[in-house]
Amino acid sequence: MVLICCLIKRNFSSNQIIYFWKKKSLNHKTVQDFLRNHGHLAIKRYSYSDIKKMTNFFRDKLGEGGFGGVYKGKLKDGCLVAVKVLKESRGNGEEFINEVASISRTSHVNIVCLMGFCFEGSKRALIYEFMPNGSLEKFIHNKSPSKVARRLEWETLHNIAIGIARGLEYLHRGCSTRILHFDIKPHNILLDENFSPKISDFGLAKICTREESIISMLGARGTAGYIAPEVFCRNIGGVSHKADVYSYGMMVFEIVGGRRNIDVEIDRTSEIFFPHWIYKRLEQNEDLGLQGLMNEDDYKSARKMIIVSLWCIQTNPLCRPPMSTVVNMLEGSLESLQVPPKPYLSSPSRSPEDSSTMVSTQCDSIMPSNASFF
Repeated sequence: MVLICCLIKRNFSSNQIIYFWKKKSLNHKTVQDFLRNHGHLAIKRYSYSDIKKMTNFFRDKLGEGGFGGVYKGKLKDGCLVAVKVLKESRGNGEEFINEVASISRTSHVNIVCLMGFCFEGSKRALIYEFMPNGSLEKFIHNKSPSKVARRLEWETLHNIAIGIARGLEYLHRGCSTRILHFDIKPHNILLDENFSPKISDFGLAKICTREESIISMLGARGTAGYIAPEVFCRNIGGVSHKADVYSYGMMVFEIVGGRRNIDVEIDRTSEIFFPHWIYKRLEQNEDLGLQGLMNEDDYKSARKMIIVSLWCIQTNPLCRPPMSTVVNMLEGSLESLQVPPKPYLSSPSRSPEDSSTMVSTQCDSIMPSNASFF
């Protein structure tokens, strides 16, 4: 014991030790305060012993992420679940609180159902309904030749895009409070036995009032490649629900292309960034070069998804349609859609006010007359 104390004293100053225990205590208190203030949550609380039993002591691992691991489990009634066990070192409990607070407010066919949680000392876990087909990612990203991903039919892909759009529309406008997800990507879209999509992983979500159009944020949040430009470059515009629209557009491009948007393995630099490459094809009315297009309906579905995605990733957030308009565009006719201006990843050269006016006018002249951007 003396030796251990000496080693601790040698490696940590007294201030560091005090800070460590204060931080750990603060993390625990943050979550405890949240649970006490939300005692009305209609979600069952489980002990860590329950978690070990339902996962058969974490025998069947479904996946791993920065947050921790996901394990297959079974409740006492035989219902299959996915148990997300959070790492002890994850922030100050914000991710745990975000997930419980966000999903407990939702009830939608395209939002994953949270069935319970565990908060016991440093142990935190979230219990979700089990999705037999896993994440969307494995059906569109195929790197290893030995693990050939199953390419879904275009009708299924189109329906998945519509389902995700409906889920986001619900989060943005259907709840009593607006929920911004901030991490829309294929990995966070789960598929049930019928390949119906469900939005999951609300660890980075922000909850705001429905009247709150612009939110304040400290630092960027999200996954590289899907983050809207205004999230890390504020002179482009304010951060709002349009950040999710951008992420959605980048994700649908990957659904269409069957590859990551930025593919460093491609030799020709003109094809590295898929959205720019496909825009050029549309502009010049060239063959889209997509896999599995079997008939005219497949071609129309693919083209609609591409055009909608191009609208969603417009640099200026005012130029992106809300998810309600996205749903209408995907469900409508291809003939009613027009190709938007080419999206650029750099910020506008003019001031935000001038740039917004310029781009919004351009968008209004191209979009259908019944479309709304707010």
